[in-house]
Amino acid sequence: MKTTILSIAMMLIAVVTYAQDKNKKMTFDVNGRCAMCKERIEEAALNVKGVKYANWDIPTHQLAVIMDERKTDAMKIKTAIVAVGHDTKELKATDEAYNSVHPCCLYREDNSDDGQHHENKQ
Repeated sequence: MKTTILSIAMMLIAVVTYAQDKNKKMTFDVNGRCAMCKERIEEAALNVKGVKYANWDIPTHQLAVIMDERKTDAMKIKTAIVAVGHDTKELKATDEAYNSVHPCCLYREDNSDDGQHHENKQ
């Protein structure tokens, strides 16, 4: 009886410990300028399997994500983001991807916050 209770307790501890390790919070820099960029960046991140939450802050250029480390990693998220035209510190979008964003979203020459000068129009 004692061994059964001990076994159940050990399995419960293992399950709880494993469940706590699956979600990881991260933030990283992503270049962009406005609400259209925000929507594009967040959508790209959320389309990566395992990403549960994505929020890009326009003034700080910080992308906060919550991801399941068993399904994805930071480089997969950054790869998805550069594919839609936004640079990160580690990866740079191709010229083709960068030039595909709306003209007001082009940030490489002028990385100022232009979010107050236009609304989300694509």
